[in-house]
Amino acid sequence: MQTSSAPPTLPKTASLFSAIVIVASLGYFVDIYDLILFSIVRVKSLNELGITANDAVRDLGLYLINMQMGGMLLGGILWGVLGDKRGRLSVLFGSILLYSLANIANGFVHTIDQYAWLRLVAGVGLAGELGAGITLVAESLPKEKRGYGTMIVATVGVSGAMLAYWVGEAFGWRNAYFIGGGLGLALLALRVGVYESGMFEQARREEVARGNFLSLFTNGPRLLKYLKCLLIGVPLWFVVGILITLAPEFGRALGVQGEVTAGLGVFWCYFGLVFGDFASGWISQMWRSRIRALQLFLVLCATLVGVYLYGLRGATPTVFYTVCFILGLTVGFWALFVTVAAEQFGTNLRATVATTAPNFARGSVVLLTPLFKAMVGPLGIIGSATALGVVSLLIAFWSVSTLPESYGKDLDYYE
Repeated sequence: MQTSSAPPTLPKTASLFSAIVIVASLGYFVDIYDLILFSIVRVKSLNELGITANDAVRDLGLYLINMQMGGMLLGGILWGVLGDKRGRLSVLFGSILLYSLANIANGFVHTIDQYAWLRLVAGVGLAGELGAGITLVAESLPKEKRGYGTMIVATVGVSGAMLAYWVGEAFGWRNAYFIGGGLGLALLALRVGVYESGMFEQARREEVARGNFLSLFTNGPRLLKYLKCLLIGVPLWFVVGILITLAPEFGRALGVQGEVTAGLGVFWCYFGLVFGDFASGWISQMWRSRIRALQLFLVLCATLVGVYLYGLRGATPTVFYTVCFILGLTVGFWALFVTVAAEQFGTNLRATVATTAPNFARGSVVLLTPLFKAMVGPLGIIGSATALGVVSLLIAFWSVSTLPESYGKDLDYYE
């Protein structure tokens, strides 16, 4: 895809509300809409396809989520390498095109196999947008402002989940997929006026080796830093992929006095994420520390996971959804986590890391769900979730606490 070259001064002069920030924000909005839509329409879509037993809906739902997340693992590597080799813009728009077409096709499925393979293709497409957008914004804003830029991207983006809930409820699951695909295709029209990162253009002119994914594994300290970046994001997907996606099952296990739906659980969780992403970005700027902001949110997340699993027995649905909202707020550090990953590495590997890190974190659901299912038998649904939550949160806290601070770091360098 043809893109325009940025002038050399662009990284120093782009404003918080430039075309780059707006397109990245809207791209993430559509990305989240499509990413979370399956969790919202899981039960209704599977019921219409002839799957009605509760256990079958749960197990096939987890299978389809794993297919989507498996696609994101593959797409994370593909788009990350392309982002460093071909440019951030080519990935930003190429990924939007792929997941938009896949989601339109998803509205026509009639079998589980069709559903599964299209979720895989959609996952590949969904893997590219956030990393490319965050990298582009981080490289195009002055270092003192880039935290605010990624905060705007996240705050606008996660609200896409609320639109997905409203559309899914108002228009049905098939139309919800059509609308999501249409939104993505419409977004491509905004590519006019968006420039490539000046840092990337300089690296390309200097013919620096770029996008070598394997180089992350050939240097011990670099590999350890990369793994730490991945592990910080796992608790968010434990919360969304297990606790919130399976909200109806947890509601029954906790004896909630009324019906709990996954759609409303997702809606309220992502409503909390809107405020959490704004708050985490703002706090990291005010404290001038990414690390302390992430530590704060991980501690808050651990507290709310405990409330969700052990403080809601016999609660009303209203109380249950309130906890989902607050739990969402505590895991509202997604864009901050991706920003930290981008800030830890040089220009020639930045898109690779910023794209693979969130997708490997999302892809952790592929490991979390079979572990969760395996432990449900001996531990029960609450005990299984507790074990996974404790491990993922402790590892994430250790990872962030041992990374170097990256607030205000100059990003114009190579690995």
